[in-house]
Amino acid sequence: MTPQPLQIAFSPCPNDTFVFDAWVHGRVTGAPDLDVTFADIDITNGMAERGEFDVLKVSYAVLPWVLDEYTLLPCGGALGRSCGPLVLSKEPGADLTGKTVAVPSERSTAYLLFRLWAADVVPGGVGEVVVLPFHEIMPAVRDGKVDAGLVIHEARFTYQNYGLHCLADMGEHWEATTGLPIPLGAIIAKRSLGTEKLQLLAESIRRSVRMAWDDPETSRPYVLAHSQEMDPAVADQHIGLYVNEFTADLGDDGYAAVRGLLTRAAAEGLVPPLGHDALRFV
Repeated sequence: MTPQPLQIAFSPCPNDTFVFDAWVHGRVTGAPDLDVTFADIDITNGMAERGEFDVLKVSYAVLPWVLDEYTLLPCGGALGRSCGPLVLSKEPGADLTGKTVAVPSERSTAYLLFRLWAADVVPGGVGEVVVLPFHEIMPAVRDGKVDAGLVIHEARFTYQNYGLHCLADMGEHWEATTGLPIPLGAIIAKRSLGTEKLQLLAESIRRSVRMAWDDPETSRPYVLAHSQEMDPAVADQHIGLYVNEFTADLGDDGYAAVRGLLTRAAAEGLVPPLGHDALRFV
């Protein structure tokens, strides 16, 4: 009997399609077949909390709620340096005390980084936080519907097109206060798959990433087909920023960054505390 394909959900963003292209298209010998669902990360976070898929790309921020059922894979995710979320405003140097800020999700890593930054930099505290779909945030700031917006990914390269100003870079703040890379998105898989299958998944991701690095042109049609009319040059910048050595292997610095983020967030009451071995792979 042919094994059922693994149910996997990840975003249509260029970094994810670049990472998974070789595997999805059967070029990773011995890798399990995949049944792919595309969904933005705020959707996949909810899927993980409901245990709906075998493998998911999620925010590191959601891990404390899902690690009983899922294990963190040591590769395939998004960590890095100089790649953090930005707080944007219409006026340069705006004071956010008591102001309304739009965010893409309250269960996102970006939101945790924002709350940790605000605790240090906005002594009076921000006002209302509203959740908007990612693509609506910059227009809402531009049109004065909110005072500021928290943005991620390719917005780093496009916010000037909306006449907006970068009020603060959450990544710069994180790196300055911790010296660690910025943990953004994680790949998780159900523990019930078993140790052997989980190890095969990790190796399949690593091989898929390396194949994309070795021959990036092969992945380009898949990347551009799902990048929502993104300029190809912006897609390349996106991949260059978010697909790096931590994608191939979290390593000691990557694990330290994840634990550091979630420990700080737990101390602020933003997430439940992690168990001692919660991040251990299989």
